[in-house]
Amino acid sequence: MIVSNTSSEANHHSVILGTDQPMPLDCGTMMRDISVSYNTYGTLNADKSNAVLVCHALTGDQYAASQQPLTGKDGWWTIMIGPGKVLDTNKYFIVCSNVLGGCMGTTGPKDINPETGKPYALDFPIITIGDMVRLQALLQDYLEIPDWFSVIGGSMGGMQVLEWASSYSERCFSVIPIATAAKHSAQNIAFHEVGRQAVMADPNWHGGHYQEQNSKPRAGLAVARMAAHVTYLSESALHRKFGRNLQDRDKLAYGFDADFQVESYLRYQGINFVDRFDPNSYLYITRAMDYFDLARDNGGSLAKAFEGADTRFCVVSFSSDWLFPTTESKEIVRALNAVAANVSFVEIETDKGHDAFLLDTPHMLETIGGFLQSTAQRRGIAA
Repeated sequence: MIVSNTSSEANHHSVILGTDQPMPLDCGTMMRDISVSYNTYGTLNADKSNAVLVCHALTGDQYAASQQPLTGKDGWWTIMIGPGKVLDTNKYFIVCSNVLGGCMGTTGPKDINPETGKPYALDFPIITIGDMVRLQALLQDYLEIPDWFSVIGGSMGGMQVLEWASSYSERCFSVIPIATAAKHSAQNIAFHEVGRQAVMADPNWHGGHYQEQNSKPRAGLAVARMAAHVTYLSESALHRKFGRNLQDRDKLAYGFDADFQVESYLRYQGINFVDRFDPNSYLYITRAMDYFDLARDNGGSLAKAFEGADTRFCVVSFSSDWLFPTTESKEIVRALNAVAANVSFVEIETDKGHDAFLLDTPHMLETIGGFLQSTAQRRGIAA
């Protein structure tokens, strides 16, 4: 099956997978008839050698380079995807799907449980990064793409990339994990737990059954987003952008309104997030990240996770990223070196923090662009 479109436009798709044979989940249950929503950009070539899978982060979706329908804003990776860009849609066929447990068309906790006729809510099975990738592999089968030219993503997207390289190395010619780790740290689990507790403490959560009550824990989800967003930025970036500047006033109000610009910014981030994201999806997806641990899943050895992988790796980290610091990328590189994998690594100097992979970070664009160019030559993809 070849899906094609003009190089500068997105095609929006939805497909039901796991119909003939249910998909096993790591928690021990099975799922069938799973809806998957995905976008494609560019054209699949005749020998199907130019397909790139883009994996989105925690709060991302399949609208990587096209307008997000709920917000009307541009896609989250327009800096990377498009004609003449690093992920050149004149050259590559880009696929980006909403993850399992998401809330933009792929089956998740807000969808109807066929056994009850009501939203799954907390009856939705606990999912893992491995489950997300397993579903993406079913989508790859559906698209009849033998192997991806590259699998790329940052943060939680980078976790999916590493899972691909570990579990399906024969299905990916190259991988680019950005600003990520082979396991979620205790600090990051702690931040996620603060966010989950904020959602669940909101009286409008109703034990997860807010849809049936025609309500939504907006305040709790907004606080969760505010707390998480702080971790995406560096202290220097916050200082450069806001400092201690006051918001729309020339003196302190001596109250609890948003006196400072940084407070107003975080409130804006929280309020806008609740309009496009499902609270229960937030619980499930953060939990999936918490459970991610490639070494644990491979007998305690991270190197074993990549044994026999005939895949080209480009590992990217950022100097000011304290959420997924460079030390965690170096741990991945050491494991790859231990099994003589083909790996390149770069730490990019920037004060933009974890969010640098979503922003105009020239060294990142140059590094990934150069890696893809050399890999495309090896693959035999025309320039």
